[in-house]
Amino acid sequence: GRAYAVGMPPRSAQILVGSFCFFSGQPEEALVRNIPPDFQKECLLMVPRQSAWQPLIEAVYAEHASRIQRYAIKKEPWVFDRKKLIQYAESIPEGYRLAPIDEKIYFETKKAEWSHDLTSQFSSYEQYRKYGLGIAALCGRELVAGASSYTVYDGGIEIQIDTELKHRRKGLAAACGAKLILECLERGLYPSWDAHDRRSAALAEKLGYHVSHSYITYCVSFPKAPAARE
Repeated sequence: GRAYAVGMPPRSAQILVGSFCFFSGQPEEALVRNIPPDFQKECLLMVPRQSAWQPLIEAVYAEHASRIQRYAIKKEPWVFDRKKLIQYAESIPEGYRLAPIDEKIYFETKKAEWSHDLTSQFSSYEQYRKYGLGIAALCGRELVAGASSYTVYDGGIEIQIDTELKHRRKGLAAACGAKLILECLERGLYPSWDAHDRRSAALAEKLGYHVSHSYITYCVSFPKAPAARE
């Protein structure tokens, strides 16, 4: 990730990690406009830690800023029921199987938009093998779903789960998520979860998590640079 600050000592801060951009402190327009030139995704998720940032984001990006609601999940290392997680991991339809994300699958995740974020924050397979962790669902030899470390931190990972459209509603997300949680617990890692919508929150609850609270996020698309404010 990357971090920026304004003032000394800092009065405003911006942290960029993957598709996420976090703001904290005193609202600062220069930080709101600070978009990495190498950012290639359709949407940058801006997360204002204080509500005072919200009108500034809306003013700068206008119709390019879509307000959405995400759900923070409590961090409770003791809540997981291993027997239930094993059941979910084993409850996949005939013809599907789970496998660790190895080198071959790592490169498969790069070939489709739906699976890209499973490994997008790792610059190479060597880096992923050393720091990352993931579970894939395969139909034959085809990658159709996965749960992986979107980012890693000291003592844990942030979970990313994706399923190819035509293979959804078959329990694959739950199976991959459950297996990844079990792998994390075996390694002494905490499997952090942040839900992008109500369905993601419901899946988290199914696997043993509890929702903490909802919070406002802006999906900012920028086909061209925003006009300067007068």
